[in-house]
Amino acid sequence: MSVASNAISRHLARHLPRPAYRRPGPQVRVAVRAGAAACVAAAFMVPIARRRRRIPAPVTAAVLMTGPLALAVLWPRSRKRDVALFAMQMWGFMIAHELPYDSPARLRERLRVGYPVAIDQAIGRGTLPNTRLQRALSRPGRVTPLDRVLSWTHWLWFLEPYVTLLLIIGRHVGRFPRSARQMAAVFDIGCAVYIALPTAPPWWAAANGATGDDEVRRIMIEIGEETWGPAWPRMYGTLGSNPWAAMPSLHFATALMAAILLAEVGRVEGAVGGAYAATLGFALVYLGEHYVVDLLAGAALVLGVRFGEPLAEPLVRQINRGLQSLEAIAAPR
Repeated sequence: MSVASNAISRHLARHLPRPAYRRPGPQVRVAVRAGAAACVAAAFMVPIARRRRRIPAPVTAAVLMTGPLALAVLWPRSRKRDVALFAMQMWGFMIAHELPYDSPARLRERLRVGYPVAIDQAIGRGTLPNTRLQRALSRPGRVTPLDRVLSWTHWLWFLEPYVTLLLIIGRHVGRFPRSARQMAAVFDIGCAVYIALPTAPPWWAAANGATGDDEVRRIMIEIGEETWGPAWPRMYGTLGSNPWAAMPSLHFATALMAAILLAEVGRVEGAVGGAYAATLGFALVYLGEHYVVDLLAGAALVLGVRFGEPLAEPLVRQINRGLQSLEAIAAPR
């Protein structure tokens, strides 16, 4: 009986006329475009006004999340849109990274200080690797060429992930969406850990007496004052907007991800990216910016993103289908 009914259903589906798809009217299209445009505008305006208007952090975070999605609805797929989406994603990361430190006293209550000290002292056989390197290679009270080179290695990180993606989109445009998605995932997951588990870096722990006899200088500050002069305090205030975002090290994680993505482009590019990531990892420990365990956690994050992407693929496809439906409605006729 079921076989016969299935055959009848297939016959009817084949021969009966299908209902015509009716595109939404112009009012719906205008409403979708207006709503998406409002979300994009809010993603920029709300974070800027959040302190003055005392906008709660969860509201700011929710607004930031809608921005890239709304931009995808407004702007048909193109290379420029891909770049704009990643730029907007990084704007969201920058603000979300700062959000917990909008209330330093409340964040201080959740701050973890001791566990990375204990882990790194175990790694260093009783002494922090930061301290061991600084005792062996630095000269207290004097800036060395190594201090300058490693500080500049650190500062160049503020360009390195983006230069990597620009190189990829310029030479291998087909690789860009996946590369940008993986890089953004490293930033976003790391930021979520910062919010859930605020952790002090070694220079802060040492300055507040949490490292025992292991002294850790923040060498980059000494180099910054010498290099940038009066401009340094403002630069430092911008770059150090949340001093308790240390675990995992996103400096190292994103440099490592960049090296992997460059290795997919070519051997020379991969070698340059790998050399930079290794040098940066050494610099972060020597300069007192991160513990070794922060770097290990950053490497684990990269591996998680690389191998976990297939698990997230069904959700990503579902979100893309929804965005494409809204994009079709919002598209000019």
